[in-house]
This record gives sequence, structure tokens and C-alpha cells, in this order.
Amino acid sequence: MEQYDHRIDAYIGKKPAFAQPILNHLRALMHSVSPQITETIKWGHPFFEYKGIFANMAGFKEHCVFGFWNSSALVDPHGAILRGEDKESAGNFGRITKLSDLPSDDILKDFILQAIALKDSNYQPPAKTTAAKAPKAEIPMPDYFAEALATNQKALATYQDFSPSCKREYLEWITEAKTEPTRQKRIETALEWMAEGKSRNWKYK
Repeated sequence: MEQYDHRIDAYIGKKPAFAQPILNHLRALMHSVSPQITETIKWGHPFFEYKGIFANMAGFKEHCVFGFWNSSALVDPHGAILRGEDKESAGNFGRITKLSDLPSDDILKDFILQAIALKDSNYQPPAKTTAAKAPKAEIPMPDYFAEALATNQKALATYQDFSPSCKREYLEWITEAKTEPTRQKRIETALEWMAEGKSRNWKYK
């Protein structure tokens, strides 16, 4: 892959006057640190690559953004990278409207070198862990639905064989009816479907 991509020249040339020196500066800084850093366009914006996606930048009507792909692993003694609640926009450095909004060149070069080292060491970000969802509270069987089921043995047998989630789908559908006619209509439909062995959302399966 070529170090420079002519599409980025065109991209920068179409951006507002305030954005062009910012984007050109970031681009030049990247290549000054390592000739092995290449560039491309992804998702309509400039990306820098070194053994894979490395960093990216973008220009908008009123601001620019710039960020590193593995920014969470970068050592940042100067507190230049915005994290958590301080991070109001894409990128690592907030809304950039002028060159002075960026950290110093020395700080940025250090980040670039750190990012290169991460790639060289085959760094992989830790897998994200998601908190287990609490199980939904059980929906009690309304008497009126139990009585309706008792009148249709095929529907009752199907319902009894359902998984808890399939039972919940029917119970939610029926108990959430806003009016008595709607509820009655849903009960009739539920009995018909269950007598045929169908789940509540059988049409989508």
C-alpha cells in the first residue's frame, strides 16, 4: 500500500478553511514518525494504517476529530486524551477547531510511537464483559386466561410444553391489552395458534 493516498488530498481539499491546516498537520506528523504508516479512506474518512487500522481523523463543518485505534492502552501522563465523561465527541482530543486545540507535537509523536509498539507486540484489547441481565420477573397466569386454556386441551398441552420465554410472550401480549374486547380477541387468537402448536411469534420464525 502506498504511503500517501490521493483520495485524502481530495478529502482535505473539500473541507472548510479552518480544517485544512489541522488535517494536513496531523497527516504530516504521522508520516514524519514512520514511513511505514500508510493511509486510506474508510467509511468516508481518512484512516492511517500500520499492521492494521492505527488511527483516524475527520473534518466536519465546525470541527475536526482525531484518534488512535487502541487509545485506551496508551500511556498518557499529560492527560491529553479525553476519557469517560470528558469524551464528548468521536476521537481522543475533543472538538478540534484550531491547531492549538491539539496536544504538542512531542506528545502526539509519543502517542504515535506507543501505538506502533502496541501493533508490533500484537496487542489485543481486552474483551468487553457485559453484566448479566437480571431475569425478568415472572408474569402470573391471570384467572381469565387459565379458564380459557382449560376449555381447549390442545392449546393447554402446547402451552404447558412451552419454554418460559414462549409462555411470557403470550402472557405479555394478553395482559397488556388496553381494552376488554382487545384482550378477548387476543385470547381467542392465542388459543387457536396454540392448538396448532404455534408460538406467539411464529410468523417471524
